[in-house]
Amino acid sequence: MFAIRLVDVPGAGTHVLPTDNSGVLAGGDDETTELVRSADEPGAAGAVQVLPRPLRTPAKILIVGVGSGGEAGWRAAGAAAVRAVKTDEPFTVVLPEGVEPAAVRGLAEGIWLAAYRFREAVEGPRSVEVTLQTANPDGYARSVAEARATAGATWLARDLTNTPSSLKNPEWFAAQVLAEAATRPGITVGVREPEQLRAEGFGGILAVGGGSATPPRLVELSWNPDGATRHVVLVGKGITFDTGGLSIKTRDGMKLMKKDMGGAAAIVAATLAAADLNLPVRITALAPLAENAVSGSAYRPGDVITQWDGTTTETTNSDAEGRLVLADVLAYAVARLAPDVVIDLATLTGANAVALGKRMAALYSHDDALAGDLARAGDAAGERMWRLPLPTDYVEYLDSDIADRHSSPTKGAGSVVAALFLAEFLGGKVGSWAHLDMSAPSWIEKHEAELTKGATGWGVRTLVRYLSA
Repeated sequence: MFAIRLVDVPGAGTHVLPTDNSGVLAGGDDETTELVRSADEPGAAGAVQVLPRPLRTPAKILIVGVGSGGEAGWRAAGAAAVRAVKTDEPFTVVLPEGVEPAAVRGLAEGIWLAAYRFREAVEGPRSVEVTLQTANPDGYARSVAEARATAGATWLARDLTNTPSSLKNPEWFAAQVLAEAATRPGITVGVREPEQLRAEGFGGILAVGGGSATPPRLVELSWNPDGATRHVVLVGKGITFDTGGLSIKTRDGMKLMKKDMGGAAAIVAATLAAADLNLPVRITALAPLAENAVSGSAYRPGDVITQWDGTTTETTNSDAEGRLVLADVLAYAVARLAPDVVIDLATLTGANAVALGKRMAALYSHDDALAGDLARAGDAAGERMWRLPLPTDYVEYLDSDIADRHSSPTKGAGSVVAALFLAEFLGGKVGSWAHLDMSAPSWIEKHEAELTKGATGWGVRTLVRYLSA
């Protein structure tokens, strides 16, 4: 990631002047004021007006809108600014006097997030000099540091998710986590390989990964700082490629399934960011990793699987695999880790997109306070979610004639029923659990605001905000 500098003198290159809905500029003169006056909506969040100034310094001024002036508007302004300049063109944002620290955090996040690109190995990293000009550089240092940690973690989650599955398998993913953890004091990581998974009874993970030439893994990543007063367990679905198994997907349904480990990427990256920020909360991140493949050793529709807690699951659809690996890990977390809160993120169901579209995750929780905290964190971070119900009368959909429960009933309410299945494994902690079904917003087809085409890293920013509270 390139650096964003805080200085109290004018920086080089293009100057960026923020303006709000009222048209008030930071550091504007008569020329720029007249340009704003002639524009239709100069202060709309992310709107850009360009003022060329040949043979003068600066040679170009960008006027970017911050909307009503909240953090989201400043994030949109940062993204718009970095996209409006050439790849290696330096620019300076002239901050208004007295701007809130949260606004500067949003601005820096927008700049870094919109500058992301995956093909760095081919094109080289984006090199750009970005300066924030203010009379109070020290007053915003923490805001920029927080933005850098969060954006860096989001870049990592995007990189992991964008990596093709010809490279990315459970062993590879575990190796990336080990490498990242090695650079951070206070982070510990353990990786369970197939023999240990079998010995400990992780039947769901073994079943889903049984058809692949690359066996499954379970990554357990921990941040346990001195003085921590609560323990949050984060669980993320880590299917490194999903063919659907013997219930095979169509070609179109399969082509983006390298993203089916987006939940695991998010919870790992958020935990690393918590360590970077030295957050005073204990975190255990659990990433069950498997490739759902087609072979003679793949699990079959109609099989009965024994989960980690000893209960059995009938599965008649091998394309409902994510809930099986999550069930093992949720049961293990509750029984062995003594969490205060359990949050899982999963690219779990296409029904999420049917209900809420491409930019919003589904939130499930019996805990009003936890649901509210996550929703507020998501709003602040720019990652929207909507709370959906967990109706008790739908639990009967999970009834099975031959096992303790059915994993993939066909009675509708796909996202809701998947959440109800997961709830079965929380035991006494079901009242301190939240599930985020984030398949739809984990990927975007074009650049939009701070998001770049491809993996979005959805969930990292929300989790860091939640853990920081």
